[in-house]
Amino acid sequence: MPVADIPGSKSITARALFLAAAADGVTTLVRPLRSDDTEGFAEGLARLGYRVGRTPGTWQIDGRPEGPAVPEADVYCRDGATTARFLPALAAAGHGTYRFDASPQMRRRPLLPLTRALRDLGVDVTHEEKEGHHPLTVRASGVEGGEVVLDAGQSSQYLTALLLLGPLTRTGLRIRVTDLVSVPYVEITTAMMRAFGARVTRDGDVFAVEGGGYRATTYEVEPDASTASYFFAAAALTGGEVTVPGLGRDALQGDLRFVEVLARMGAHVEVGAGATTVRGTGVLRGVTVNMRDISDTMPTLAAIAPYAAGPVRIEDVANTRVKECDRLEACAENLRRLGVEVATGEDWIEVRPGRGGEAGSALAAGTRIRTYGDHRMVMSFAVTGLRTPGISFDDPGCVRKTFPDFHEAFARLREDLGRR
Repeated sequence: MPVADIPGSKSITARALFLAAAADGVTTLVRPLRSDDTEGFAEGLARLGYRVGRTPGTWQIDGRPEGPAVPEADVYCRDGATTARFLPALAAAGHGTYRFDASPQMRRRPLLPLTRALRDLGVDVTHEEKEGHHPLTVRASGVEGGEVVLDAGQSSQYLTALLLLGPLTRTGLRIRVTDLVSVPYVEITTAMMRAFGARVTRDGDVFAVEGGGYRATTYEVEPDASTASYFFAAAALTGGEVTVPGLGRDALQGDLRFVEVLARMGAHVEVGAGATTVRGTGVLRGVTVNMRDISDTMPTLAAIAPYAAGPVRIEDVANTRVKECDRLEACAENLRRLGVEVATGEDWIEVRPGRGGEAGSALAAGTRIRTYGDHRMVMSFAVTGLRTPGISFDDPGCVRKTFPDFHEAFARLREDLGRR
């Protein structure tokens, strides 16, 4: 039975880096993800004057509750949305002038709701070019705290950035959200804040965070559930079996719920205390599923949908249009390249069975997938390639964003599944 060694969670690693930098003392992160995104976050911390030490399996960060150690800095956020959204909030708690810029891909992604909220809290934030987009400058003098209203309907990262900032304010924060996607990611944030000693509560649409800072700790990063979705989907698609250790019933990440979708489609799923196993049954049923809270796994489902016995309809995923690319349209375009019938709307995609009623019968061998520089396009359609020969990618290397060794790991999985 293949056992997949999934690298650490990107979401957890990014939050842990922020928390470690903000905490009083030295924090050790065990098994953090080392990828372009997380290295970019760590590099950003270093530019702001935080010490980040590395060993093969751990990172150590010297926390500075008072904020960045330097009075001014220029931070390049690469393609990382967490870097581009979290670090300006961290810098706001300090004293100095901090400029942030990002790649062309990240410059296109919005952050105006976060900017507005920071301004409402008295933070001096200016955008150099397009309002609500990088590059931006934070002229920081600490944050008093108070109440703020936030629209997190495009990204839960806006709320996470404010929540993480909360304990660094002088009087705490009350955040009222008018809309919110990807709730499980917010639950990751609040659970991790508590692990670092913060006090945060939720009452309906209002999140309350007390001032008082964070305590340094040793924090173990669990495997990335979004990345695990490709390996679980591979088992469901091929009739094989895959176990991912480190992701069990107490996992923080909501994206583990993707296995519930696979179970609805006919796979056998076992979520244990310390691992999750998916075994394909030779059947993939059509399904209609709301993926608002696990939208990073939408491309994974879309990529195996052509092999279902009936239509697969994915709903409430409008926020996937403002990710690394417009993922909803990118999935649709690539499925059509494969010869699959697809329909889309503002917040949904429907993938229909192959021609002649045979699932997967319309898929064209030798198809080149357009990635738009998005790691999830590559990893999702690599799963399709387990049943459709000759799939290739115009930018296979973009997986370095979250899983630099993905192609080697997936080749091993293909080999293991082929032995069954």
